[in-house]
Amino acid sequence: MSKKTENNVVHAEVADPRRWFALVVIAIAQLMVVLDASIVNIALPHAALPKAMGGLNIAAKDYQWAVTAYTLTFGGFLLLGGRIGDYLGRKKAFLIGLVGFAAASLLGGFAQNGPMLFSSRALQGVFGALLAPAALSLISVTFTDSKERAKAFGVYGALSGLGAAVGLISGGLLTQYFSWRWCMFVNTPMAMIAFFLALGNVKESKVEGHPHYDVPGALTATAGMISIVYGVSQASTNSWGSSTAWPFIVLGALLLATFLNIESRKEQALMPIRLIKDRVRGGAYLGQVLVALALFGMFLFMTFYFQQIHGYSAVRSGLLFLPFSLGVIFSAIVASKLLPKFGPRPLATVGTVMGAGGLFYLSQITATSSYGLHVLPGMLIISLGMGLVFVPTSSTALFNVRPQDTGSASAVLNTAQQIGGSFGTAIQNTIAVSSAAAFLKVPHMGSKLLVMAEARVHGYDMAFRFGSLMFALAALVFFFMVNIDRHHLGQHDAPAGVSH
Repeated sequence: MSKKTENNVVHAEVADPRRWFALVVIAIAQLMVVLDASIVNIALPHAALPKAMGGLNIAAKDYQWAVTAYTLTFGGFLLLGGRIGDYLGRKKAFLIGLVGFAAASLLGGFAQNGPMLFSSRALQGVFGALLAPAALSLISVTFTDSKERAKAFGVYGALSGLGAAVGLISGGLLTQYFSWRWCMFVNTPMAMIAFFLALGNVKESKVEGHPHYDVPGALTATAGMISIVYGVSQASTNSWGSSTAWPFIVLGALLLATFLNIESRKEQALMPIRLIKDRVRGGAYLGQVLVALALFGMFLFMTFYFQQIHGYSAVRSGLLFLPFSLGVIFSAIVASKLLPKFGPRPLATVGTVMGAGGLFYLSQITATSSYGLHVLPGMLIISLGMGLVFVPTSSTALFNVRPQDTGSASAVLNTAQQIGGSFGTAIQNTIAVSSAAAFLKVPHMGSKLLVMAEARVHGYDMAFRFGSLMFALAALVFFFMVNIDRHHLGQHDAPAGVSH
């Protein structure tokens, strides 16, 4: 009896009575971070307008920096952010992340030029990299019961899926009825509400022991990615053979090689090299990079296609993306049921082939194409494919992982997505700008406005074809490298010293 009572006492101490309030706080923060990526896409065509029209006069070659400034710093510091939260304290990291994100968003809302906007986006990425891992860890330590934890992660996952759709629609409403600046300002009250609610509802937790922060690794990784993206963006104006492009690309490659060298020597590395040495896991990470390379640019160009080529309002543009979000959610539900039956390889391979086909179909659009016939089918095919990719990739990234590496393996997968998205957006923007310029060098029939529109859409089409090729490469990676069956999913490495 006393034992039972003692167990009950232990359980009462472990189960935080304010855990569901804590989940609400974490959910607000997660929604803010997720919708921030899509909300900026809708606002960007208005932010890019001349200053006389309320914009910041952002040149076409610089559009991608509004996206990549965030994804580069977020991806580059994500692993370090998780480590800081572990040792500094997850609640403390969460609160610092919220305040920093709020301040960076305020700075972006008051931006007076493109560089100021891009700098604020980079700051959002830095604080988001502190906030996101802390939020995920807080759920894990707050919910000790396995069933409750599953529900909590279900809420977290649902917000991740719905965040993009919420961002597109709210971004359209804010841009159309207030100003594009409110797409930045809106984060500040959300962050402050979460901050004050977190003070009394979220409990502190941290790893005991001497902290190990791999700052050189984080800095070389981020600097390397920024250098490559800057070099690629220079190619859009000065051609791929220019002396302003390749030195930055080569420098970036050297910095990333230095990062890998640092990680191979570190005892507590940000990215343990053993994680990517496993062929199946390495295939999952590489596949994630290629999928992001293919996909991220599509949202940017389709936003400009809707608003600047067809003249649709920001609200209508956001709503036109809604079928894509719903398609991903639907196919992710289907994939979660099919994964135990078929394993990851067939699902991810079929999904990426669908992505390749959908983007190639989308690459046939012209300045006068209709949404129903020429845009929606391609977007639906891609979205239905993506659910088949995201679910098995997430599970495969943890395949054969040692229990102590689970957090790092998840973080590497998120980093792979951000790296792919950063490089993909930069490369596709360069392809779009240079292809449009090449199109205009050849005489075309029609009015000057129509020819200019056709040139821009031709640039988008070439970028989509590059994306289609990346999806096709991802399909090959998933088919040949992620060749495990359903029976092996969820297995872990044996502890050190135990033979297989």
